[in-house]
Amino acid sequence: MFATEVERVMHEMPYGLYIVGSLEPDGRVNGMMADWVMQVSFEPRLVAVAFEGTSHTLGNVRERSFFTVNLLAQDEASMELARKFAQPFSGAKVAGREGEAAATVHYKLDGVAHSPTANGAPVLDAAMGWFECVFREEHDIGDHVMVIGEVVDGGVLREAEPMTSSYTGWTYSG
Repeated sequence: MFATEVERVMHEMPYGLYIVGSLEPDGRVNGMMADWVMQVSFEPRLVAVAFEGTSHTLGNVRERSFFTVNLLAQDEASMELARKFAQPFSGAKVAGREGEAAATVHYKLDGVAHSPTANGAPVLDAAMGWFECVFREEHDIGDHVMVIGEVVDGGVLREAEPMTSSYTGWTYSG
């Protein structure tokens, strides 16, 4: 199953699972699943989010500056919601997809209850908590781009245990 012991131990490392909400250049909202998110500074309060370099959401963040990070809970309703975000924006991004499956574009917030922040970024109604960031800088890091965002707003919507890769059994490592 694992090519190396390093790959195996990286697979065991737990991650949080988050929905990053962004604004399209035309004002439409979209979201993606992320698990490489962490706070990197208290003052100012900064977070780092790792995006694939070809991520549609990364383009939105660069263009519109504001984005949200929505924390999901460890419960079945949040698992169902998370499954909706497991697809890439473009179906063509998945190796082996052809025809209609490859041409499909996934606006993952379609049909998902959410509200805009004052800056228009989406907050999921079902989230246990959220925070909004303004884009500050980015750094190419290996095969990903690390975006540093300054937290400008946020809140807890309900008490729950946060969703992690240990809970879901999903991994984004290796």
